[in-house]
Amino acid sequence: MRILKAIFAHTSGRIGGFIVGLYLLLAALGLLGLTPHDPLAQYRVDRLHAPGGGYWMGTDLFGRDVASRLMMGIGQSFTVAFFSVALATLAGTVLGLAAAWFGRRWDGVLMRIMDVLLAFPAILLALLIVAVAGPGTWTSVLAIGIVYTPIFTRVVRGPALSLRAREFVDAARTFGSSSSYILTRHLLLNLVAPLTVQVTLALAWALLTEASLSFLGLGTQPPAASLGLMLSDSRNLMETAPWLMIFPGIAIMISILGFNLLGDALRDILDPKMQRAIA
Repeated sequence: MRILKAIFAHTSGRIGGFIVGLYLLLAALGLLGLTPHDPLAQYRVDRLHAPGGGYWMGTDLFGRDVASRLMMGIGQSFTVAFFSVALATLAGTVLGLAAAWFGRRWDGVLMRIMDVLLAFPAILLALLIVAVAGPGTWTSVLAIGIVYTPIFTRVVRGPALSLRAREFVDAARTFGSSSSYILTRHLLLNLVAPLTVQVTLALAWALLTEASLSFLGLGTQPPAASLGLMLSDSRNLMETAPWLMIFPGIAIMISILGFNLLGDALRDILDPKMQRAIA
């Protein structure tokens, strides 16, 4: 409750929290099928219907309701983003803790592997993985998760190395605490704050990466909808039906803005140095 009060007391936190909350609601409704129309139903007589009447955001080339498909697309894009970031967080935390705890050879090997992955631009590495494994939703989850694992590994490793040298860790060893207890009770709990901020910011980048993969035809496959796929389908109709590109584009922009604002607020709230500066 304290963290929620702090978020709503922060200007960026209020705006970002509202945007993220609204998108989560739309995503849930889209995944549950609670949309104004069937997002997959085609009504040829209503094809390229401009916004208005029974269609709030118009219809596409096949007469499908854009608003319904947008809700479905938000749910699909958020599913990929959340699962991929969860995968990256889990793998990065484990690898970062292992590198910091075992040190020396383990640290050197793991960090050099992370350096190799970080040497590739994120979208190019994701494209390579998807090209090898084949397009699809869960392939996108795997690709985005692998791309962002090195970032979480470095976020965890640095503070974990500092915490490992602290007196309370030495005291825990003296009292005979196991390595697993020290890693979870003393190291991992002290890494919750930086991990929370990184997760929030990574969700924004994961949404953008998922949209890029779907735009290129390597992410979510038709007839399912995703924000990037809706943008891709509207490329040849920009002049005759601009609403097909405007609404998905705005949806992507606002969702990324919401997560970035929320991440900035969490950084200010959870960082003691920032709190002292604000005070």
